[in-house]
Amino acid sequence: MKYSHLDHPAPTPRLLLVEDDPRLREDLDQHFRQRGFAVTTCGNGLQGLAAAQQQPFDLVLLDIMLPGMDGLQVLDSLRHQHGTPVMLMSALGAEQDRITGFTRGADDYLPKPFSLAELDARTNALLRRVHLDQRQPAPRVDARLQFDDQAQDVSQDGRTAGLTPSEYRLLATLHTHAGEALSKVFLYQSVLHRNYTRLDRGLDVHVCNVRRKLADIGVQHLQIQAVRGQGYLLVEAATA
Repeated sequence: MKYSHLDHPAPTPRLLLVEDDPRLREDLDQHFRQRGFAVTTCGNGLQGLAAAQQQPFDLVLLDIMLPGMDGLQVLDSLRHQHGTPVMLMSALGAEQDRITGFTRGADDYLPKPFSLAELDARTNALLRRVHLDQRQPAPRVDARLQFDDQAQDVSQDGRTAGLTPSEYRLLATLHTHAGEALSKVFLYQSVLHRNYTRLDRGLDVHVCNVRRKLADIGVQHLQIQAVRGQGYLLVEAATA
């Protein structure tokens, strides 16, 4: 395990990089250090999980195909303990692999090989998201469902849904615009902080996860509905 720190008067982004390819790990470590990041690099999943449990990070870059404990197993463990944004990196670029990553709680998925320009654009978007999430700590409440912006989760009757940061932003955005159909283009930009492409199923997976988690805590008065050719809207449903 290797730790690289830069001393800056302003807060330094803290990055955890978990990658078993030593050449790529070293190249990315050097790249992010040159950008002013404080970088912790790990060569396997167990080391990466241990590092995440020992100190806080602003962003985790996580390879999927790791020796021993793979990246998805690490992601599962992280999501039980942390809301830190996680970007998966993998040579597995099939649509189902991306959907699996999002379903397990990833905030973004970067297929290999990738350019440093694309990597920088996506990491910048995730870090901007962290900054925005930390700006509004006041809780919001509707008649039955409580929104906690600080915890980035919702609860009903004392039961928390266990939303990921991306899922919370999605539900909060739909709730703010309740009854209004929001386009996928808008939701990708405002919630996922990336441009919408027709083959990107990330938003659809997040919607399915939010529906399931709300149902698990007994939320019946709100429904996320798909609007054909447009996007999604949140409606107040009639309950018995």
